[in-house]
Amino acid sequence: MPAFHEITFPLDVALGARGGPERRTEIVTVGSGREERNARWAHARRRWNAGYGVKSLDALSAVVAFFEERRGRLYGFRWRDRLDHSSALPGVAPSFQDQVLGVGDGERASFQLIKTYGAAHAPYQRPIAKPVAGTIRVAIDGVEAEEGVDFDSDPATGLVVFRAGHEPPEGAEVTAGFLFDVPARFDTDFLEVDLAAFAAGEIPSIPIVEIRV
Repeated sequence: MPAFHEITFPLDVALGARGGPERRTEIVTVGSGREERNARWAHARRRWNAGYGVKSLDALSAVVAFFEERRGRLYGFRWRDRLDHSSALPGVAPSFQDQVLGVGDGERASFQLIKTYGAAHAPYQRPIAKPVAGTIRVAIDGVEAEEGVDFDSDPATGLVVFRAGHEPPEGAEVTAGFLFDVPARFDTDFLEVDLAAFAAGEIPSIPIVEIRV
């Protein structure tokens, strides 16, 4: 596994960043003029520019310190995506019925946290690897389970594991709600900061990219 630090990028800066998901699609136009389209990536990869979130020299100094401790691109970290960091709709608190994780068979104990996008045509299931500790709520057939009694969760992997004797029975739907971060890293080994330009309103470029862990 690539080197990763379980620490969150400064939230006041991250919440002002700009960016979003990127897909890799291969498009070939055949002789008839029709297109053949193939997805090269199973999952989107998100990119941001954190420079838009830097509003003060104190914030810029915090980012530089964070960059130095991560050794540039060397170590990954947690990134809070302002647009998409919850199992629920924006402005709504997570509920234990937000996302379907799977169906029990009476023996299966481990379930990966996921978030599903869309429903009618081609729903996409995104694995969630960095949930926020203390926010994970889980239910079996609509009855909420108790963490530390019925199940345990790993905020470093997004895995929910039911304890012996508490495995979901056959046919039981397992659901969950949670907040989450995105595993990310700096996408540069050089932060160019012009303080004269910064004072005049020009933002520094601080590229951040999602990583797989």
